[in-house]
Amino acid sequence: MNIQGIMKQAQMMQKKMEEEQAKLAQEEVEGASGGGMVKVTLNGKFEMKRISLDKSLLNPEESEVLEDLITAAYNEAVNKVNAKMQDKLSVLTGGLKLPF
Repeated sequence: MNIQGIMKQAQMMQKKMEEEQAKLAQEEVEGASGGGMVKVTLNGKFEMKRISLDKSLLNPEESEVLEDLITAAYNEAVNKVNAKMQDKLSVLTGGLKLPF
């Protein structure tokens, strides 16, 4: 294969990756903690779209517990977005893991 063919393939792959990233940006994933008492929904750009809190957690004396649960739910959602991104991009790259 010549260099022009390789460059053309690379450009096509880049375009497909950009398309997949745009699609992923529209998808939403949910992270949960505390047995589902705290739920955080993120889009593929890691933007928080929603947060759901069980009313029993709204005790001012236990604010640290609520803070920890929110953090855990957010981190779970981030991990899910990352995993989805890796899955979609690995299809395009033939399994090659690329940083994003």
